[in-house]
Amino acid sequence: MRKPLVLIGYSACELTRKWFERAGCEAYTCDLLPARGDDQSKHLQCDVWEAIESRKWDGGVFHPMCTYLTVSAAWAFKDPDFKRYPGVGYHLRPKPGTLTGAKRRIQREIELANFRRLLALPFPAAIENPGLSFINTAIRSPHQCVHPWMFGDDASKNTGFWLVNGMPRLQVDPDDAYPPRWVMGKKGALPRWSNQTDSGQNNLSPGDDRWLDRSATYPGIAHAMGTQWGKWLRSRV
Repeated sequence: MRKPLVLIGYSACELTRKWFERAGCEAYTCDLLPARGDDQSKHLQCDVWEAIESRKWDGGVFHPMCTYLTVSAAWAFKDPDFKRYPGVGYHLRPKPGTLTGAKRRIQREIELANFRRLLALPFPAAIENPGLSFINTAIRSPHQCVHPWMFGDDASKNTGFWLVNGMPRLQVDPDDAYPPRWVMGKKGALPRWSNQTDSGQNNLSPGDDRWLDRSATYPGIAHAMGTQWGKWLRSRV
């Protein structure tokens, strides 16, 4: 029996790839960035669509950039209001290079078009993005939402999976859940994990690599994806 050929797109991290390999698959990461690992031969440094068209893949996991799809900076999609916010036009000062207004809305439409293209792939695939995003209203809601703490990691991050061509949902074992610490809020005790402040915000510090840090796949989810989907793909070839 041959090994299923798996593409992990928009990723330069070897973590998920290694779990697919342990499940009996031949897996490759693909990104415009260089590989972040010890095996450069299993990374395709090119456009994802170039990689998709280069081989006959049996399955894939894709992590397209969420910068223009997430609702966390929805204010930046609005046109500037210089009467209300003299000088910058917004209640927050955009960082240098940040798209705002019409330019940001155009980029959002480009990313939504790319997401629709991923949903039309001819092989089983899971497409990951924030569980709450513009995708929900422009296309459809995810088939499944999970958090890293469900798979044993001390973190909360609403992660959505859009599943195509029969890719199954990840199975969650309640016994694997990482217990939260509890903080008192206005509505009583609230669960929090180590990547959150007491108010529930992400506690990553501002910096040039913040987007990269926030996009990282947590080990427990990587294990679940590679193990469960790898086994499922093995049963199909």
